[in-house]
Amino acid sequence: MFKLPDIPISIFSKMSHLAKEHGAINLSQGFPDFGVDPILIALVEEVSKGGVHQYSPMAGEPKLLEETAKLVYESYGRTLNPKKEILITAGATQGVFTCIQALIEPGDEVLILDPSYDCYVMPITLSQGIPVRIPLNETFLPDWDLIKDAVNDKTKLIITNNPHNPSGRIWSKADMQELSNLLETNNNLYHLSDEVYEHITFDARHESANLYEALRAKTIIVSSFGKSFHITGWKVGYIVAPENLMNELKKVHQYLVFTVNSLSQHVLSEYLKKQNVKQLGAFYKQKRDLFRTGMKNSKFELLPCEGTYFQLASYAKHTQASDVDFCHKLVEEFKLAAIPVSVFSARKESRKVIRFCFAKENETLTKATELLCQI
Repeated sequence: MFKLPDIPISIFSKMSHLAKEHGAINLSQGFPDFGVDPILIALVEEVSKGGVHQYSPMAGEPKLLEETAKLVYESYGRTLNPKKEILITAGATQGVFTCIQALIEPGDEVLILDPSYDCYVMPITLSQGIPVRIPLNETFLPDWDLIKDAVNDKTKLIITNNPHNPSGRIWSKADMQELSNLLETNNNLYHLSDEVYEHITFDARHESANLYEALRAKTIIVSSFGKSFHITGWKVGYIVAPENLMNELKKVHQYLVFTVNSLSQHVLSEYLKKQNVKQLGAFYKQKRDLFRTGMKNSKFELLPCEGTYFQLASYAKHTQASDVDFCHKLVEEFKLAAIPVSVFSARKESRKVIRFCFAKENETLTKATELLCQI
C-alpha cells in the first residue's frame, strides 16, 4: 500500500512539459523567464569565496534572520524576535508542509478556500487530517457565511492565500476583520497565512496578517524570497510565528531539512540590505499592464488582477469546452501554454477561466498577446 496512490502529476509540470513538446510560449507555470538582479550574481561570486559552505544554524543564518526581521518591520511595522519568531525554510512549500505536520493530528479538520494551491491538501492527508474545501465567491473573495458554517469543534486550522493564486485578488480590511473575529470566537482554531506574493501588489495595499495584532498570536505566516526576488530555483522562504508555535515548527523542520542552503542564506542577508521590495509592485504592474493592453483586441475577458503575477481570463466567447480541454487545445494548436483554473478546486468545475503568468520578458508577453488576439 502507498499513502498517495491517486495523486497524479501536477498540472504545472504537465503543461510545462506540453509547452516544451510543442515549442509553445509558456505562460503556465509561475516562474520568471528573465534574469535575476546583477547585484545578486555579484554577491554570489563574492560571498562564495568566504567560509559559507558548511551547515548554517538549524533555524537560519543569524544575519538573515536579523535582516528578515527588519524587512517585516519596514513592511508592516511589526517587531519580531529574530531568534524566536522567524524560521528560514527551503522554500514556501516546505514552510506550509512544516506548519501542517506540526499542528495537525488525526481527525483534525483544515479549511481550504478554493481555488487553492495544490500543496495544501497533501500534507493534511499525510497527517491523517481532513481537508475541508470551501469555494470562494464568484469574484474569488471569501464567503464568510460558508466559512463560519464549516467551523466545528474538530476544525484546527484555516489556510488563507493573500494575494491570491490563481485569481490575483487581495483581501479587504473587512475580510481581515472577519478572519480576526473567526479566530477570536474559536479558541482551538489557528491560521496559516500563505503570503508568498506579499510584495507584488498594484493598486491597493496588501492586508498582511502581520498588520493585525488580533491575528498574530494564532497565525503562522509563510513568505518567499524566491517569489519576491525572481529566484524561485533557490528555494528559500521564511516563516513568521509567535514563539510558542515556532517551537513546534522547529521540531518538524529540524528532521525535515534540518537547515537551508548556507550560501543562499548568506547572499540574501547581504542582498536585503541593498534591495527595496517596495519597487516590486511597480515592476510587475508594468508587465501586468503590458499584458492587459495587448489583450484589448482579443475575445478573452480579463478579470481583475490586484496582486501576484497571474492574470485570469474568461474564454467563454471562444467555446463552451472545459478549461482543461481548452488549455490543451491552446498549447497544441496555438502554441501557448496556460493553466486551467478548475484544477485548483476540489469540485473541478470549469468556470471557463484560465490563468496566464505575466512574469515574463516584455518581448515574450508581446508575442503571447499577439498570438492570443488571433484566436
